[in-house]
Amino acid sequence: MEEEPMAEPTIVTREEQPYVALRSNVAMDEIGAFAHRLDEVASWMAARNVLPVDAPFFKYDEIDLEAGLVLEIGYPTDDRHAGEDPIVSGVLPAGKYVSMTHRGHPAQLIDATRELLAWAKQQELEFDVDGNKWRCRLEIYKSDPHEVPDMNDWETELLIRLRD
Repeated sequence: MEEEPMAEPTIVTREEQPYVALRSNVAMDEIGAFAHRLDEVASWMAARNVLPVDAPFFKYDEIDLEAGLVLEIGYPTDDRHAGEDPIVSGVLPAGKYVSMTHRGHPAQLIDATRELLAWAKQQELEFDVDGNKWRCRLEIYKSDPHEVPDMNDWETELLIRLRD
């Protein structure tokens, strides 16, 4: 199968978005196992009649390739909800974001992210980041695995907030 070219990054403006998620410190080689815990968030939401309003996401709060990641996996919601350990709640901040859609296996997201970061640098854009701490860096998984079982056909939106 021929690899589909990545979509050109764009700048989008987003409104704030409440969410609920599971937050954890995760080693780079544990991301796949952590992703399987998304069911815990879905179960928590279902038990409280909280519906997701969009696709699930990974939110990278801290990225340190040696020490690991602080990562949240969750769903956007219509309203703010109080989390209960281990579920947290928050708000994805409003603002301008660099957005790029990747079509392909999640294992290719590292290269897609590299491409997005390089494009932003070339455009002289400044991300909302302080050292290893990102204000809002997301992977939004647009494809439902039940409807799109082949991970090579998945669509993922990369979104990184720009500094005001």
